[in-house]
Amino acid sequence: MFTKYHQSLYCNTSVKWAICFFCLIAFNASGNSPELTLAEYAKRSLGNVRLLRHAFAPEMDANGQPDKFKIDDCSTQRNLDSIGVEQATLIGKRFIANGIKFGIIYSSQWCRCLETAQLLDLGEVTREVALNSGFRKLFKLEKSLARLRIMLDSLKDEEKLVLMVTHSGVISAITGVNVKSGGAVAYNIKTKISKIISIE
Repeated sequence: MFTKYHQSLYCNTSVKWAICFFCLIAFNASGNSPELTLAEYAKRSLGNVRLLRHAFAPEMDANGQPDKFKIDDCSTQRNLDSIGVEQATLIGKRFIANGIKFGIIYSSQWCRCLETAQLLDLGEVTREVALNSGFRKLFKLEKSLARLRIMLDSLKDEEKLVLMVTHSGVISAITGVNVKSGGAVAYNIKTKISKIISIE
């Protein structure tokens, strides 16, 4: 039997759920959503590190044959196609349009990351092995990540904005966020908080 007690309990529960729902809406509206536009990021940057996945690069590294892969030979790697080139160039222009300047720019040694970093045209690019991806038995992602965590710790008090062009596996391992090609994540080294930055 649905008594007055049950009715009261149901109403109280419904009210609680409604309050929680509206609190979540208010929480997101207050700027705590997991994603920021580039304009929002420019006004209130989150931390001093920005991780950017390389632009669109189709196909497979060394056609899936590890013995043919060479870190210094772009012909053995996935490279940006015309879409990727246009994407990387546009990302750089949008950074500039929003007044975002990077004091330090690092890139994975892999060709698609270096080309992305160079096409951004935002400053001098430094190759960094700690940003390299893992690839079969040739490269161990765990080694790159161990080195990158040490590197990040050394940058926690860096006042300049740091850009790191790298790979999806590296970004997700550090931030817990998955991004598509050309996707970016703002990362606060001290708090470990990360947010996707919408560039499009």
